[in-house]
Amino acid sequence: MQAALRLLRAEEDLVNQQQGRAADLIGSGQAFLGIEFGSTRIKAALIAPDTTPLASGSHAWENQLKDGVWTYDMEDVWSGLADCYASLAKDVRSRYSVELSSVASMGFSGMMHGYVALDASGKLLSPFRTWRNNSNGQACAELTPILDFAVPQRWSIAHLYQSILESQPHVTQIAHLTTLAGYVHWKLTGEHKMGIGEASGMFPIDSITGDWDAARMAKFDMLIAPRNLAWKLRDILPTVLSAGVEAGKLTAEGAKLLDPSGKLAAGISLCPPEGDAGTGMVATNAVRPRSGNVSAGTSVFAMIVLEKSLSRVHEEIDIVVTPDGSPVAMAHSNNGSSDLDDWIALFGEVATVLGADASQDNLYGKLLPLAVNGDPDAGGLLSINYVSGEHMTGFTEGRPLFARNESSKFTLPNFMRAMYYASLCAMRTGMNILTEQEGVIIEEIRGHGGFFKGGDTGQRMMSAALNVPVSIPATAGEGGAWGMAVLAAYMLRSDAKQSLPDYLDVLISKSIGAPVKPDPRDVKGFEAFFERHKKGLAIEREAVKTLS
Repeated sequence: MQAALRLLRAEEDLVNQQQGRAADLIGSGQAFLGIEFGSTRIKAALIAPDTTPLASGSHAWENQLKDGVWTYDMEDVWSGLADCYASLAKDVRSRYSVELSSVASMGFSGMMHGYVALDASGKLLSPFRTWRNNSNGQACAELTPILDFAVPQRWSIAHLYQSILESQPHVTQIAHLTTLAGYVHWKLTGEHKMGIGEASGMFPIDSITGDWDAARMAKFDMLIAPRNLAWKLRDILPTVLSAGVEAGKLTAEGAKLLDPSGKLAAGISLCPPEGDAGTGMVATNAVRPRSGNVSAGTSVFAMIVLEKSLSRVHEEIDIVVTPDGSPVAMAHSNNGSSDLDDWIALFGEVATVLGADASQDNLYGKLLPLAVNGDPDAGGLLSINYVSGEHMTGFTEGRPLFARNESSKFTLPNFMRAMYYASLCAMRTGMNILTEQEGVIIEEIRGHGGFFKGGDTGQRMMSAALNVPVSIPATAGEGGAWGMAVLAAYMLRSDAKQSLPDYLDVLISKSIGAPVKPDPRDVKGFEAFFERHKKGLAIEREAVKTLS
């Protein structure tokens, strides 16, 4: 008994010592802060120099469809950011009994792509258009052959050129074009600068120069020259920076936006703002050639770092870059978990009526793992999860639908598996192009995002869909905010010559869990569902026409 008590006291002493060291580190401003604007949450992560998570904060928000445009109100950006930071500061006080007043450095990330157009005074000229908008088909059809580069509809340049084609009045007033992360960074620092990974979702990047592709930029300027606009493309785009360099300092005005209480000090260094794709690559240590990761949440996208350029342009595949400038092939699907989330909410209403525990944790924790017990092909069920348009399969709008025939096995496990599978089909379409047409080799995929929470269900479903092993870094559950904090820490690394891949290998490689290997039965089952899903897109097209 006494030995057990001594062991317990020793463990308590160790925990207290760790808490004390963390409190001293935070109190002396030596922690690193990352904040990411995700589709459904703004999340903050405070980490130690060795990337250990110290505290977190969050704020829930949701996009809105206004006048046919998927958007977030900019007032919600600032109120949500302040609430997220306040949540983080509260967590710090609760854990360590200290006030968060400074950090060593910080960085901001957000949903890639989209359209934030500003005039010379910084006034927003058009409602913020998110990545979810698929209304730039004409622009992409013209730009892709001219630039000899697949330009997706969600890219900033597609939004800009579509606005030009439609002679939207605000185009003549544009002084700055940026993304959500770039906009937040500018408001906090006064600097129109952007990380190279985030920039690669606005306009093509030259991975040799680490800057905008000058030749393609000249082609675009020539294309719009007859419009006699007062600006050229380079005039309005942000300055491109690679990971590891400073991108500005927090101004007094910026500190007030972030922390209206006034406790946060100005003068903190900021690293270049990045996109959620970049922070996902960092969080999963997938920045070297032949490495890959998949981010699965509201959207789903796989990122494969390339050894060589693709043989030709594929409209389904984005070419972006890592936060340190290496080329990456992205297979991106607009539609991930939104339809599933709506179904879970419906089941929550049922639980409430029945007097059961309808908390989100309980619903997701109990329902999602049922997918493992479903038939390999989801029992013949069909789900198409298109809440919005899906460029990968040619849809500008979406209508979520569920269908079955009289012989389908309509069980809850099969239903949950169908929901999982449906969220992966569009991405799989793009991955087939990389593996079958381009011969891209994928040895292992590292996953992160809400799809992988709660056991290995998400890993099993993903490995079935891609037929490759899927591993999860221990820190991947911390999300993009943690990845952004790591980029902020990388900026202040002790060895200025240390590359980002080497830096991540030291800090993250040992935390990656054993991969879940694909089960041949599940792989065969997903193939059957995938074929059913492709045929079912004909139903989706009729639904878009009929359910206006």
